[in-house]
Amino acid sequence: MFAKHFGDTVATICNYLYCMSESNKDENLNSLQDRERMRKQLNETHTWPCEFMFKFIVPKGNENEASLRAIFGLKSKFKLRDSKTGKYRSFTIVAKVSDADEVFSRYEASAKIPGIISL
Repeated sequence: MFAKHFGDTVATICNYLYCMSESNKDENLNSLQDRERMRKQLNETHTWPCEFMFKFIVPKGNENEASLRAIFGLKSKFKLRDSKTGKYRSFTIVAKVSDADEVFSRYEASAKIPGIISL
């Protein structure tokens, strides 16, 4: 059950981040409603504070890894995997977060990394 909720929540967060990056006001209004729905979902499926798993794919480059490490800090657990072609690197990051807003904050900060894909 956790995996299903986790996947749904992450997909909704990714959709929210996409809508916030667009200039369409109607989509931004919908994304604020999505954020509230996501907050409710996160609060129903997590007991705060907790360890939360974040997943990203970025073009391979030391600056992208450094950016993620700066966002998540030294206490977070990082698992890295290079793509078969070596062009991309996937990150699974487990970080202790205090509430749903901290989850949003980490995703929003990560979304500023060029070429990043949030999973």
